[in-house]
Amino acid sequence: MFRVIKTMPAPSSLEEKGSYSSQDVIRQLASDFHNKCYICEIKDPISLNVEHFKPHKNMDDEKKYDWGNLFFACARCNNIKRSKYDDILDCTSTDIDVLMAIRHEFPITAHAKKVNITAMLTDEKTKMTTSLLNEVFNSESTGNKELSRTYLLKRLMTQYRKFLELLWQYDDDDTIEEERYIIKKKIQNMLKVEYEFSAFLRWAIIDSPKLHHLKEGLF
Repeated sequence: MFRVIKTMPAPSSLEEKGSYSSQDVIRQLASDFHNKCYICEIKDPISLNVEHFKPHKNMDDEKKYDWGNLFFACARCNNIKRSKYDDILDCTSTDIDVLMAIRHEFPITAHAKKVNITAMLTDEKTKMTTSLLNEVFNSESTGNKELSRTYLLKRLMTQYRKFLELLWQYDDDDTIEEERYIIKKKIQNMLKVEYEFSAFLRWAIIDSPKLHHLKEGLF
């Protein structure tokens, strides 16, 4: 997960309570969430949903049209979350550092049996969020989930491969200082919150104390 700052005021169409997925709502959500699903962090999803962070169950108009309750999610994560995970960490809240609350570890390959997602806190919201992320990245309970999981992990590993290549070049004794400066900037660009799978990339650095200087000023 990644920290999100919601733009205020809310899109004007929500005042009319006609649709929570009007063009202005979707455009603003896409901008605020950096075009990333707030759960799996896939960027530019082909199929997206305006998700209700707290389910409205067609009975609560306040929740249904509340700007603070509308999140940007891919259709896959929205389908997995539904109302089953109704008390997870709020990535728009300043009360919790969602990045540090849950450790994300890159798998060895796109076909790894398990992606390690670990709760770093013991509260119920963190544990439920970790369970959701584990289902997103690890569940193969249906044919659809099994295949779409492989697609997701291939996207994840594509970014990891790029990241590892940059880190290797950065540490290579044959890299001249001018090149190392540019490589450092590229690494730091991948560590920005708007980058796809930023939680995984950032945790790769968090788990590498000798590389902590690369995250200065970012997180």
